[in-house]
Amino acid sequence: MPKPKILIVDDEYLIRWSLSENLQKEGYRCVTAENGEEALELFRTEGPDLVLLDIKLPGIDGIQVLQQIKEADPDIPVLMITATTQVEVAVKAMKLGAYDYVSKPFDLTEIQTKVQHALETTQLRQEVAYFRSRHAHRLGFDAIIAGCPRMQEVLSVARRVARSSSTTVLLTGESGTGKDVLARAIHYESPRADRPFMPINCTALPEELLESELMGYEKGAFTDAKKTKKGLFELADGGTIFLDEIGDMKPGLQSKLLRFLEDRSFKRVGGKEDIEVDVRIIAATNADLERAIEEKRFREDLFYRLSVVPIVLPPLRDRQEDILPLAYHFLETFNREFKTSFRGFSAEAEAFLTRYDWPGNIRELRNVVERAVILSTGEEIGVDALPWKIKGGERAGGVRRPGEEPQPGVVVLPDHGVDIEEVERELIVQALEKTGNNQTRAAKMLGLTRDALRYRMKKYDLL
Repeated sequence: MPKPKILIVDDEYLIRWSLSENLQKEGYRCVTAENGEEALELFRTEGPDLVLLDIKLPGIDGIQVLQQIKEADPDIPVLMITATTQVEVAVKAMKLGAYDYVSKPFDLTEIQTKVQHALETTQLRQEVAYFRSRHAHRLGFDAIIAGCPRMQEVLSVARRVARSSSTTVLLTGESGTGKDVLARAIHYESPRADRPFMPINCTALPEELLESELMGYEKGAFTDAKKTKKGLFELADGGTIFLDEIGDMKPGLQSKLLRFLEDRSFKRVGGKEDIEVDVRIIAATNADLERAIEEKRFREDLFYRLSVVPIVLPPLRDRQEDILPLAYHFLETFNREFKTSFRGFSAEAEAFLTRYDWPGNIRELRNVVERAVILSTGEEIGVDALPWKIKGGERAGGVRRPGEEPQPGVVVLPDHGVDIEEVERELIVQALEKTGNNQTRAAKMLGLTRDALRYRMKKYDLL
């Protein structure tokens, strides 16, 4: 693969020669120009990967050349060459899109380092853009299965939000309904898609650490703060922050988040300077925020600030049309992951899947399909691979709720409790005894595949 080509533009011959000789020793290909007009012509004909551009040129100056280069190719890195008295002009050049600048008299090692960094950064951006273009269909709205009218309405609202300038979105719904997937889709279908998407779970960290993660801290702000650290607000500038489980955020941090949403600025922990950023906040919760407001656990003003565009995700039990499409989507995913080739579910298995009311929602369905792929044999997934709770009764879901009478044949839990592994082992022993150690028949009695039974027999030292 050929080394990158560099266009060197300077009106001084010795500088052009010195830079060209030095960079060619590093393996780069170099072309040179002594004025702006020649530079623009070589830029069009040679297609360089990087430009070293002097600010002070005869005729068209370096700033004008930079503007025309950036109009033709916004992504090409341009390093400005400037005299020490022209630093302000160099800063202006960077605002116009220059990657960096070096001052005369410059150090050739510094030039080599900056050229290398600029090219690496550009290559990384190109790889990220390529990855996003290749995988956009997996991150956007088209990847979300939505056959039921309620979910189609959710996606319709989310699409409008993604394209809008609204900077706050509140996603609510039961655990496992796919709030994180929808948050990513909103980001990757928005004009912010080329900037970072930063998720953070508000229950995963104590209040002090969560504040540091979001806002960063100054050196010396606390005992272990040995250097300044940028927080997610800064790192995600121009992009999106996803605050999952916002309902569990502590009141002290809620007030700081509210202040940030109102001012679009914040201070690092231990800092005095206001830092302004442009980020979209997508918050999500499975909690009843209105009840939390009544109980003084969540700020009412923050709730109204976040819920400018509220989106409620329906539970899977209200999306019956989507159950089988989701199940087949996960089956395809795990077929790839585990290098299996199950063609589908049996008709009986499909019936049980659609009758069950999925209290754990999409996350539970995904786990059930993963388990079934691991435990199943043959060409399709049958009832034997489904958990007992899914096939445990004829009523929708087949699962007894607290307060209901146990169904016939279901083990009754004694008041003192049990060791569930001892119960499982005992049931396996009984099944083997009843079938004369016929593992296939014993597995059928227990609602397992033979491989699943043998796995448990090995686990309990019964082989």
